[in-house]
Amino acid sequence: MRVLVLGAGILGVHTAYFLRQRGFEVTVVDRQPGAALETSFANGSQISVSQSDPWASPAAPLKVLKWLGKEDAPLLFRLKMDPNQWRWGLRFLYECLPSRTEHNTLMAMRLSEYSRRTLQQMRRDTGIEYDHAEAGIMMIHSTQQSFEAAAEGAQLLIRNGERRDVLSVADAVKIEPALAHTAPTLAGAIYAPHDESGDAYKFTTKLAALAQKMGVEFRYGTTVERIERGGGAVTGVRVKDDAGMHTLTADAYVAALGSYTPAMLRGVGVDALVYPAKGYSATLPIAKPKNAPKGSITDDEMKVVFTTIGDRLRIAGTAELNGFDLSLNQVRCEALTKRAKHHFPDLCRWDEVKYWTGLRPATPSNLPIIGRTRVQNLFINTGHGTLGWTEGPGSAKALADIVAGEAPEVDYAFLNAPARKIAGSTIPRAA
Repeated sequence: MRVLVLGAGILGVHTAYFLRQRGFEVTVVDRQPGAALETSFANGSQISVSQSDPWASPAAPLKVLKWLGKEDAPLLFRLKMDPNQWRWGLRFLYECLPSRTEHNTLMAMRLSEYSRRTLQQMRRDTGIEYDHAEAGIMMIHSTQQSFEAAAEGAQLLIRNGERRDVLSVADAVKIEPALAHTAPTLAGAIYAPHDESGDAYKFTTKLAALAQKMGVEFRYGTTVERIERGGGAVTGVRVKDDAGMHTLTADAYVAALGSYTPAMLRGVGVDALVYPAKGYSATLPIAKPKNAPKGSITDDEMKVVFTTIGDRLRIAGTAELNGFDLSLNQVRCEALTKRAKHHFPDLCRWDEVKYWTGLRPATPSNLPIIGRTRVQNLFINTGHGTLGWTEGPGSAKALADIVAGEAPEVDYAFLNAPARKIAGSTIPRAA
């Protein structure tokens, strides 16, 4: 069986790898000259199961209103005459209901935990090195109100088996000495010892090279123009490359084009409510390695993460809903380095900063869309928002199961997946 994967980001490359493991003949197409050069090229580098709680929560609408027009806001809506943005926003408000927030948190946690285990197994199987660290993630809070709210919110994940340690500032500094300087400004911290970090770009490019050796064909510099449909199935994908326009065909097709997936699916009558959330990052050389964080630290109020990646510090965060604009906003860029200097004033060579921005495909619920669409041979793997690196390996493995006609191992709201059998009963699975 031949499968054509559209997109060579984290989701596309991982999907191709697991499909090839199952014996499928796989081709991957991407407009870029290599793998993982768009959505997650310079992301926050966290494997953050502990941060499964979605943006959409009962407290979110008031925060969003407060942040409107504030250039350095953690979550900034730039309101446009864009029906997709408004439709996304209205659904976001629905997902802020307490019952929806709890459901979405638990779904994300299950998928993230499964994905973390999948990545760990891949690491053992492949031996890929990617500056990974197994030092956990520390979530710090500057106000007592924020800390207490986070400690209360952590109980949902704790009750469902995900470890989170509620720590005093003194205990947080013992685990993460890099916080010593900023300790007087903190109210407390939440620590997730099982979380990890590592360079997503480095891992994905090495996995793409391995998949190629396994027989996966990668066609870079190939732009997907449209998906073609005949009757109830995809008949081919129209692409453009150096040779001009032509059509690629397969038995099955996987759309993993990040924020660009909905536009492609719309042409064949499939609706995917995904909107680009523009994220920023800054990467700097570390001047004093002894003072660097052991793993990753999240400034929860500012929604900014600090991750040591080898000899570099990656600062990443914020989300800007501004369509497909990829320009660098200097205010939002400098907000990242300003916050890093606040916590770690002498850590980096600040004049050597490299800024980056990418479009993260976000759903209103923060839950990715994974599974079989209503078009019989068309599958989808997108909508992971800020958790593409966290949820990517598990999402790809689960989708490979679905393409093969099998139920995924993880209990998640997949689209039109085969039924899972639990204790002799059959549980239907559909989102």
